[in-house]
Amino acid sequence: MEKFQAGVVLGGVGDALGYRKGRWESCTSGQQIQQELSSLGGLGALKLDTENWPLSDRTLMHMTTAEALITDFWCLDDLYRELVRLYVQAMASLQGRAPEPGTVEGCAHLKPDNYLLAWHTPFNEKGSGCGAATKAMCVGMRYWQPERLDNLVEVAIETGRMTHNHPTGFLGSLCTALFASYALQGKPPVRWGRDLMKVIPKAEEYCRKTIRHMAEYQEKWFYFVAKWQFYLEERGIEDESQNKAAFPDRYDPEESDKVYKRWSSEGRAGHMGHDAPMIAYDALLASGSDWSELCKRAMFHGGEGGATGSIAGCLYGLLYGIDQVPSMLYQNLEKRDLLEELGAKLYKAASTEK
Repeated sequence: MEKFQAGVVLGGVGDALGYRKGRWESCTSGQQIQQELSSLGGLGALKLDTENWPLSDRTLMHMTTAEALITDFWCLDDLYRELVRLYVQAMASLQGRAPEPGTVEGCAHLKPDNYLLAWHTPFNEKGSGCGAATKAMCVGMRYWQPERLDNLVEVAIETGRMTHNHPTGFLGSLCTALFASYALQGKPPVRWGRDLMKVIPKAEEYCRKTIRHMAEYQEKWFYFVAKWQFYLEERGIEDESQNKAAFPDRYDPEESDKVYKRWSSEGRAGHMGHDAPMIAYDALLASGSDWSELCKRAMFHGGEGGATGSIAGCLYGLLYGIDQVPSMLYQNLEKRDLLEELGAKLYKAASTEK
């Protein structure tokens, strides 16, 4: 249970650090962010509180997804109806937290009063953002056991396309849900990216089965897969015989900004459904259990540090727990008690077979 709680709480910590009330998230230079961090006394001197280090819309949407997953639903359609109700309700609480446009637009198309089509949103050309990926780690926690993979694939895709009905968006939610399940299974992180590639065909099969928007999907599907294959080759971990990722010797903030921008599609690192999980994963591979190194790579870079930070923080917690993280970072974190409670309830729900 401790790792479930650590995952949810550290996801919030990663979000708050990378977001810094919108200040660092709008900064395109990792070097500038790390200089500002030094002037604050470094990571070890930070005390996160509600006023100066609030949670962004991402953590609130992750919490909302988790709230639906711990309800006593009879079937997945009931879960989706509950998610629709909670997502629409959550829109009011996102005011003032600069919600991701894709999330806002997607929620506007949800139909809580339509019993049959509540979660059937239209295909969205602009639905490729990272908002689906940052709210889905809890899906992987709820269905973390290998034998629940089919549930994980379906729920991750449906929660993703409720708000981000575009393959780059909802495959991002599949990716973070999968990685969360792999962390809890104790699978070595070096294998996660390869195993993601093996699960993508399952996702395609599920989408075909639901016969929605397949023509539009097919046109965009390849992009996500190609970007990830390119990444795995760049790190030298694309096949089973390779068990150590290769990193360049020089990897300062300037260099990592260049690399992250190259992986992105709009020049804003971590902004999309494919590269937010990719940067978080890359940071985990490079850092191991070193929390401050993870923060440097996943939270304090130019671009969407809150998005990549929330994913990396959650996955770190699921892998290593919270013991190596300075307590000042989470003691007074906004909504900490609620985050811990959700972690405990997810653990309980995941342990109860239906």
